[in-house]
Amino acid sequence: MNRSSPSGTLEKRERIIRCIRSLPHGTVASYGAVAAAAGWPGAARQVVRVLNQVPGLPWHRVVGAGGAIKLPGENGAEQRFRLRMEGVTFRGARVDMAKYEHRFLRARR
Repeated sequence: MNRSSPSGTLEKRERIIRCIRSLPHGTVASYGAVAAAAGWPGAARQVVRVLNQVPGLPWHRVVGAGGAIKLPGENGAEQRFRLRMEGVTFRGARVDMAKYEHRFLRARR
């Protein structure tokens, strides 16, 4: 089994943080897209973990696949509110990803 070393995991965590911080005002990215851009494809759950552990990140700009707001209750309402304040529009309950999805330049290694 090929597991990451603790320092490799910390490096990936830092890349996730940089990707989240790089999301411009008025754009969103999915958890999976952030993980892939950080060079850790398939690690959407790690993105969630980082968002829960690191204060001050623009957490509201990270959404589920297809633009879904994954946070329940008041947290989901706050995320929707914050996105609307940045000019992001919705198609039903989902962010209009065709208009607002941030495209990362390349996967970081």
